[in-house]
Amino acid sequence: MALTDTAIKNAKPKDKPYKMGDAGGLFLLVQPSGGKLWRLKYRVDGKEKKLGLGTYPEVSLGDARKGRDKARELIAIGKDPGVEKVRKKVQDRISADNTFATVAAEFINKRTKEGWAENTLAKAEYLLGNLSPAIGRMPVAEIMPADLIPVLKRVEGKGNLETARRMLQFASQVFRYAVATTRLTSDPTRDLKGALIAPKPKHHGAIIDPVKVGELLRAIDGYDGNHVTLYALKLSPHVFVRPGELRSAMWKEIDIEGAVWTIPAEKMKMRKPHHVPLSRQALALLNELHELTGGRLGLVFPSIRSTARPMSENTVNAALRRLGFTGDEMTAHGFRAMASTLLNESGKWHSDAIERALAHQDSDNVRAAYHRGAHWKERVEMAQWWSDHLDQLRAGAAILNFPTKGRG
Repeated sequence: MALTDTAIKNAKPKDKPYKMGDAGGLFLLVQPSGGKLWRLKYRVDGKEKKLGLGTYPEVSLGDARKGRDKARELIAIGKDPGVEKVRKKVQDRISADNTFATVAAEFINKRTKEGWAENTLAKAEYLLGNLSPAIGRMPVAEIMPADLIPVLKRVEGKGNLETARRMLQFASQVFRYAVATTRLTSDPTRDLKGALIAPKPKHHGAIIDPVKVGELLRAIDGYDGNHVTLYALKLSPHVFVRPGELRSAMWKEIDIEGAVWTIPAEKMKMRKPHHVPLSRQALALLNELHELTGGRLGLVFPSIRSTARPMSENTVNAALRRLGFTGDEMTAHGFRAMASTLLNESGKWHSDAIERALAHQDSDNVRAAYHRGAHWKERVEMAQWWSDHLDQLRAGAAILNFPTKGRG
């Protein structure tokens, strides 16, 4: 006979535990203490087993029957509900320990050991800080697209389109790491493609007209601000490395006698060491700068506020603005586009040598290894030619029309 709520409420404890049966193997076990426990009797592979479904009245008669029906569905497809219950407890415990913030910190630590640059690490921690208030304490296995959209849209609504895009990108990296470490079955951000407004490509202002390059160089010579900033401005066109690589330069990386600056892999975008041949002009600037910063904890371009830190990433751009060049006209990154354009237009240098000078990655590792050796001599010659050419442009020398096609 099926149980009723009235019968359950009226059931009194006895000296020994006793059962009150319901349908489908479900029964209520009444304890001498007065406790009433739901149990389900079932068979798997011919063996009789029992499954706990909670206590009454916390679990009502209706809920106990639903638990029975779910258990029987598992049995029907060959699963043991008792084993599945244990597995779920383990998974719930793991999920509670694997919040988004915890997994993200683990992911960041892994990538740092693999060689993430300090700047990349700082950006990742900034993005995690933006995401944590919304999903940081949530188990990664429970996060849905709907949990991400509000925080991303708030950032997007403030006009920070690129930040919103990077937040989504970083979240996806964390989720994919969780998938790879078996804590998640799939990346929930895969369904969010197209949900955000695509930011316009970032434009790095660059002067590439030879006459205007000369004007820029003369303007730099007249810069009357901080002396270390002046040398950063003067050296930038000669070495045309990425702004972050320049401002984080250490004196120990620079071999004055060998005329080469070796940037370690952890500072490079492509995580490979980069060798920069130094022209006579670049060496002269470094020798002069050494008198100013050579004894300060090893930084070539220390911050004016703390010699323990490199100059701000905005320093060179701010100096260019002070000289009267807008962001659309010239940026710190623009020295790379300037060198790339004019070196290619000169027709004097192999395109692969120019790409190596810019530290652009070659997708073919064998080809890349070959080019590092094959083009070094040409790069040394090119570095000197480029500095000489900059001197000519600064002096306002006549500009020759270069052939439109290079040798490579």
